[in-house]
Amino acid sequence: MASEPTAAAGAPAPQPAAPRRRPPCVLSFSLARDRFLRRRFLSAGLRPFSIRLPSPAGAGTTVHVWAPPRPARRPVLLLHGFGASATWQWASYLRPLLAAGFDPIVPDLLFFGDSCTLAADRSEVFQATAVKAAMDAIGVRRFDVVGVSYGGFVAYRMAAMYPEAVDRAVMVCAGVCLEETDLAAGLFPVAGVAEAAELLVPNRPADVRRLVHLTFVRPPPIMPSCFLRDYINVMGSDHNQEKTELLHTLINGRKLSDLPKISQPTLIIWGEQDQVFPMELAHRLERHLGEKSRLVVIKKAGHAVNLEKDKEVCKNIVEYLREPILNALNGEK
Repeated sequence: MASEPTAAAGAPAPQPAAPRRRPPCVLSFSLARDRFLRRRFLSAGLRPFSIRLPSPAGAGTTVHVWAPPRPARRPVLLLHGFGASATWQWASYLRPLLAAGFDPIVPDLLFFGDSCTLAADRSEVFQATAVKAAMDAIGVRRFDVVGVSYGGFVAYRMAAMYPEAVDRAVMVCAGVCLEETDLAAGLFPVAGVAEAAELLVPNRPADVRRLVHLTFVRPPPIMPSCFLRDYINVMGSDHNQEKTELLHTLINGRKLSDLPKISQPTLIIWGEQDQVFPMELAHRLERHLGEKSRLVVIKKAGHAVNLEKDKEVCKNIVEYLREPILNALNGEK
C-alpha cells in the first residue's frame, strides 16, 4: 500500500479509508459504477484517506479525502455539490488536471460519501472549517479551490475565512448570492426551502427524474425506475435528514448584504440554461466581486454543467489556474 501523506504539525495523521459498506445489492448498476469510479481515482494515483478531526471543534468529525500519497505539485481542491459522493462528480477531471501539473485533492463534504460528523452545526462555515482541517492534516497549506453548486458555497467560505491559504477560486454554478426572498419572488423552480430539499434530496424515482430534467439540458431519454431506485438505495439514502438540514441552514435568512467579498481572483463558470441557479445569480456574483472576477458562460448546458460539459469546464479551469496572477486579477482573457 502506498505511504500516507505527512500530517501537519499538531494535526491527526490521516488513516487509509476503510472500504465503503453498502447493503448487498444484486446486479446493482450504481454499485458497479461506484466501484468503477473509485478505480479511476486509484489509477490516477490518488488514495482514499479518512481524517479524524481533533476535539473540541471537530469532535466526532471524519473527513474522507482522495489525495496523492504525498502532494508535491500545485494543489487544487475540488468540492462537489449535492448528489452522490465526490467520485461521481470529479472522475473525468483527474487526468487533465494531472497532465496540466496540478495535484487534485477531492474530499467528500460532511454527510456525503464517507464524511460525517456528530456536531450539530450545519453551516457552510463548519464545512469549510472541516475541509481546511483535513487539508492541514495532509500537509497542504496553500491551494486553489474549485466548487460546484453547494461545494461552491463551501469554497467561497474557505476563500473568505482563509485568504492566506486559498490562492484562487473557481465557482461553478454556485448561487452564493441568492437571498431567501428570491424563492418567494419566483427566481427558482421551487417556492420554499422544503421544496428545495425535496428536489435536491430525492427519495423516489419521480424525484430523481425531476432533478435530472432540471439540471441537464439533454437528460437521458430513458430512466427506468428500477435503476433510479437502485441509485437512491445505494448512493442517495444516507444522511437524508442531515442533508435537508444543510439546505435549511444555507437558505434560511440568507441575504446578499451578509456575504463577504473575497479577495482572491475568481473564475465564475455557469451553464447558460441553469434552472436551479439562474444566470441572474452569476451576474450578481460578478458584480459583487468586481474586477477580480471573470464570468464564463457555457452554451447548451444547465446546472450540471460540470457533468454535461466536463471537457469544456475543465479546460476553462486549467487555463485560468495557469494564467499569471496579474491577468487573473485584471479579468483579462
